[in-house]
Amino acid sequence: MSGDPEQEYFVDGMVEEIITALSRIRWLFVIARNSTFTYKGKPVDVKQVAQELGVRYVLEGSVRKAGNRVRITGQLIDTATGAHIWADRFDGALDDIFELQDQVASNVAGAIEPKLRQSEIERASRKPTANLTAYDLYLRALAQSYRYTEEGLAEAVVLARQALAIDPSYAPAAAMVGWCRVLQRAQGWGALAADDIAEACRLARQALEAARDDADTVWQAAYTLFFLTGEAEIAAAALDRALALNPNAAHAWAARGIIHALRNQPEAAIEAIERARRLSPFDPYAFNYAGIIAIAHLAARRFEQAIEWADRTLHDQPRTVAAMRVKVAALAHLGDLDGASAELSRMLAIDPKLTITGFRAYAHFFAPEVLELYVAGLRLAGLPEK
Repeated sequence: MSGDPEQEYFVDGMVEEIITALSRIRWLFVIARNSTFTYKGKPVDVKQVAQELGVRYVLEGSVRKAGNRVRITGQLIDTATGAHIWADRFDGALDDIFELQDQVASNVAGAIEPKLRQSEIERASRKPTANLTAYDLYLRALAQSYRYTEEGLAEAVVLARQALAIDPSYAPAAAMVGWCRVLQRAQGWGALAADDIAEACRLARQALEAARDDADTVWQAAYTLFFLTGEAEIAAAALDRALALNPNAAHAWAARGIIHALRNQPEAAIEAIERARRLSPFDPYAFNYAGIIAIAHLAARRFEQAIEWADRTLHDQPRTVAAMRVKVAALAHLGDLDGASAELSRMLAIDPKLTITGFRAYAHFFAPEVLELYVAGLRLAGLPEK
């Protein structure tokens, strides 16, 4: 919008980078560059664009240049309603054009994905149940998992299974079952039978094989195998693949972060989570980012920082058992046994069957030194042995 034709190549490059970044999100259908560029420099009606290209959403934006500074704005529009789903702006210097393009493209893709998914969930929730497809059932399952309640996760598993009944090869639904089982086990919500765990692992392996180019499905399956079977190397390799497919996949960075934290690699964990936080700061599961940083600080024996980050999680999601465990252990190691005991009582109200023996069985995939740090703290706080 500066009117400088010499900067046109920068704008074209920025658009191309954003299209490439969005195209890495496999569940999105993204119009290719050449078709998109036919609208360049023209005033357009987004509904007309939607009709001509057969799309549901339009991302539009502008670039303004003043001297060596550039401001890039963007907004995402639902063409069916005309509603603005997302808008943001980015400022930077033209000293390193390619670095600026990469940064903006990564931030746009990371921020847009959760907004688009929420919009799709709302669309699916309005459809009559008689017209639901495997995709719609998956979206409804995702919405239930976002509730982060015992009932919500149980319903998410039911809906994901219904999606698989329609399409047994639908990998996102297969991976969703395992993801929900991991959350149920972490929270102590319902006793998982051996058959439940075996099904989750079988579906995770099926999803890994069937969706080798879908970053979301790959990271969920990797997460399931790490938590339910302790297959850290397989999970790490799968996460590497997910991030190679889509470097802007915030949840894949978060999954990498928690694996690093529990395997006693706290600095690598914090680095991965900070990347996830930058990519998706308003994600429905953003509270988990602080919780994983809390685990990393606990592993590093930085107990005050562990408590601070655990409290951030509990402020946003007060029923997060993983954050409560960190806080109990950290308080105990600092010698605040009254505070640790009080937090333990709150945790046992959510997960009343937890014992030292049960926690050891659950946490078999932790690095031994991290596991013993937890166990020592929980024992000092008064958690029963059996």
